[in-house]
Amino acid sequence: MPMSRRTRTLRRAAASPFPWLLPCLLLAACGGDPAAQGRDVAAAIPVTTAVVREQAWNDVIRALGTAKAHESVTVTAKVSETVQQVHFESGDEVRAGAPLVTLSGQQQRASLAAAEATAAEAERLYRRQQELAGQQLIARSALDAQLATRDAARAQVAQIRANLADRVIRAPFAGVLGIRLVSPGALITPGTAVATLDDISHVYVDFPVPEARLASLATGQRVAATSAAYPGRAFEGTVSTIEARVDPATRALTVRGDFANPDRSLRPGMLLQVQLQMPERKALVLPEIAVVQVGNDSYVWRVKPDDTVERADVELGSRSSGRVVVDKGLAAGDRIVVDGTGKLRAGAKIADGVARAGAPAPAGRG
Repeated sequence: MPMSRRTRTLRRAAASPFPWLLPCLLLAACGGDPAAQGRDVAAAIPVTTAVVREQAWNDVIRALGTAKAHESVTVTAKVSETVQQVHFESGDEVRAGAPLVTLSGQQQRASLAAAEATAAEAERLYRRQQELAGQQLIARSALDAQLATRDAARAQVAQIRANLADRVIRAPFAGVLGIRLVSPGALITPGTAVATLDDISHVYVDFPVPEARLASLATGQRVAATSAAYPGRAFEGTVSTIEARVDPATRALTVRGDFANPDRSLRPGMLLQVQLQMPERKALVLPEIAVVQVGNDSYVWRVKPDDTVERADVELGSRSSGRVVVDKGLAAGDRIVVDGTGKLRAGAKIADGVARAGAPAPAGRG
């Protein structure tokens, strides 16, 4: 049987006066063509892939808003007078119409007594003249003059009673009072603040929404809000009002969310992070780790039929829970690299790529 070329080479090396050549030849003989094998191994890069599919998606608009009370007012005095009595303490909950502060009204009470006496006398004279006019003992014009006098006396009584009522400052609606700002004996004038009053059984949160989302807005949509004061807690509300005008400076419109607040956790002035849930739609959704970001450019590695990759520039939409919507750059059915993108370059060949439709996002990028 004829010997192979490699066998003859090894025999000549063994008979050679230079025995140190034998190990080198043995290594070369066992390795075959190491350069070719190395090229084959280096060309295949292990990655994980996924097939792009349309999925149900709810866009979420995130914004910052400030909580406002359902009703809010600073209670003030209408007249200049001395405080006689304060009927509340800081932080009290009061009903609508509850007296808060009574002012001294001695002069008005004295004036009221005099006016009531005058009105009573005018009423008595009017009735007497009515009887005389019925007997045709006085002229009709005299009766009319007495009627006017009686009505003027009654109006004077009503005016003094109104002035006296202004000496009692009442709550215009039910709510929670702030810090008390007056004390008995203090002289207050019109506009002097007595306390703040807020109805916080419900709170409003106003936040901006881009005009591009106007067509997707509707009253009754679900709104969620979080606050740094309550980590891990979400407050649920609904859209109650959509502003009729778009701000020409910001190209945004104001949306008001209504939040029930039975435990009084939300307070006016709190900064809230708002998330507005938009109607469900179909979208191409990818794991975020599949997207490579370089400056302002975003792209993914798309797998070609021969298992090589190419760069596909994409335009991204909203993000949520490790997923991102692709608005442009991909089509349903495209196969992309999810894990191992950091090792790739255009034209690189991939190995062990497992096509996964709708698979969850891997823990990290390779």
